[in-house]
Amino acid sequence: MALTAEDLVKAAKAEIKEISVADARALHGSGVVFIDVREPPEWKDGTVSDALCIPRGVLEWRSAADEPLKDKSKPVIVYCKSGGRSALAAQTLQKLGFEDVKSMAGGFDAWSA
Repeated sequence: MALTAEDLVKAAKAEIKEISVADARALHGSGVVFIDVREPPEWKDGTVSDALCIPRGVLEWRSAADEPLKDKSKPVIVYCKSGGRSALAAQTLQKLGFEDVKSMAGGFDAWSA
């Protein structure tokens, strides 16, 4: 039986840590790397200040190339529009060896609200 995108997100959320917007805001500016995995046209709606804008489709390659991500022990918070892509991205970063990755529940929609 084939899986759906929702199945993949549910499985990812079982393997990752999610963080509330309030907790993410408390960590913002403290050396945590924020990664916006939305697509470039979505960034016109704004981003978390100082976030790395890395579309989900190129995350695996950019995570090895972007200077702020060279230290895999550095805390990372990933977000998208509402939380699905960021869950998948957090799972991927964990598989790539990042030690402290969290997905922001509710995504940029929740951050902006």
